[in-house]
Amino acid sequence: MKKSNATLELSKKEMQEYGYQVVDAIVEHFDTQHEKLPVSLATREEMDDLFLEEAPEKASDPQKVLDFVLDKVVSKSTIVSHPKAFSFVPGPSNYISAMADTLATGFNIFSGGWAASPAAAELEIVTLQWLLKIFGFPAKKGGGIFTSGGSMANLTAIVTARNIKCGEDFSNAVIYLSDQAHSSNIKAINVLGFGKEQIRIIPTTQEFKFSINKLKNAIAKDRLNGLHPFCLIGTAGTTNTGTVDQLSELSVLCKQEDIWFHIDGAYGGAAILSVDGKKMLKGIEKADSLTVDPHKWFFQPYEMGCLLIRNVNHLKGTFTEKPEYLRDVEGNTSEINFYDHGIQLTRRFRALKFYMSVKTFGLSSFRKAITYNIKLAEKTEIILRKSPNWEVISPATLAVINFRFNPIGNDLSEKQLDALNQKISKGVMDSKEALLVTTILHNQVVLRICLINPRTTLDDIKETLNLCATFAE
Repeated sequence: MKKSNATLELSKKEMQEYGYQVVDAIVEHFDTQHEKLPVSLATREEMDDLFLEEAPEKASDPQKVLDFVLDKVVSKSTIVSHPKAFSFVPGPSNYISAMADTLATGFNIFSGGWAASPAAAELEIVTLQWLLKIFGFPAKKGGGIFTSGGSMANLTAIVTARNIKCGEDFSNAVIYLSDQAHSSNIKAINVLGFGKEQIRIIPTTQEFKFSINKLKNAIAKDRLNGLHPFCLIGTAGTTNTGTVDQLSELSVLCKQEDIWFHIDGAYGGAAILSVDGKKMLKGIEKADSLTVDPHKWFFQPYEMGCLLIRNVNHLKGTFTEKPEYLRDVEGNTSEINFYDHGIQLTRRFRALKFYMSVKTFGLSSFRKAITYNIKLAEKTEIILRKSPNWEVISPATLAVINFRFNPIGNDLSEKQLDALNQKISKGVMDSKEALLVTTILHNQVVLRICLINPRTTLDDIKETLNLCATFAE
């Protein structure tokens, strides 16, 4: 039994040996993950049996704790960076960024204010400038902040929109979004205290884009009823289908109506680095605010979201507070305190992983990876359309494709087809050989593949489709 350690320290030799084992485990993960089963399934009872205990009063051997975590915790987690992790939005990550996160955590760098770490603040400024340029936002007036993810970025954007467009009274304010907008937007709206009567969920077209006519009708009706339309949320890459709303048209409407235009590009925004993606995202530069998620298609580890904003003074005007305990660290106006740009005061050094990975690989590598993903989805669509068994429900769009098993000449009802495709998904998941779940499109249960992992091959997809077919029998 280890003795108590009131300083919470290990010797230099113990730290080195421990650290080498951690790095070796991470390297082994990146090197061999494609050889493992990606899916982990367990019940709460099974997890309780394995982990549930009282907090130990006595110290333990650090080696035994590490061995237990590597053997039981890591192995019980789905590998979202696996080449056959197709569902939700996978997290491909990269080794350089993982090590950068280790540095940021190991040195415990506070990235809230300039005085605590000018280098951390400067790197956030620099990397945000990179993103502003990529998305065509104004370099001088624009700004932003790194967040934990898209949910927090969307929340920060809506708080800012409410402050700028409504001031203190938002009792008559109305916000608009489509029925394909990400659920984090609804959660943010609810958190901010808006009632259901202040939310307009606009139906989408057959192609899952905003119905512009219905949107215009809703805005006109609200104005006639004495309400205050203040914010519109467009989507650049919906989670369900990868669809991009009519961004240019929406930006014109927002300008005419004096409505804040927020674009949720958490999923699809990074596609702007590809030629085809840039065409699809035309108009994204017109947003008042834009959410992008580097921990998705910019290949960063969790957690890293980002909010870009056309006028950074809008962030400062919304979130700056002047408590007396921070009066000695305010600095001058060029020294940005990022706690004045968002909700968090205490912030981890998120910019480091993005900085180090872009510096190491170069944007050209990111461009090639994203282009590869888009083309891979298009090749998958061709395979599906050439098969007599598969029906494409939503074509390949920004690396997302939706399809279902529906053999030519079958006499199954829609209800039976739904059950069959649900059965296929369950069979694949139970096999643990691929992460593949369903969604609902046009009231049909469909299989959805999201292909943002640059290490996924066409063979990975073919093998998974063959596996799906075995569960359709």
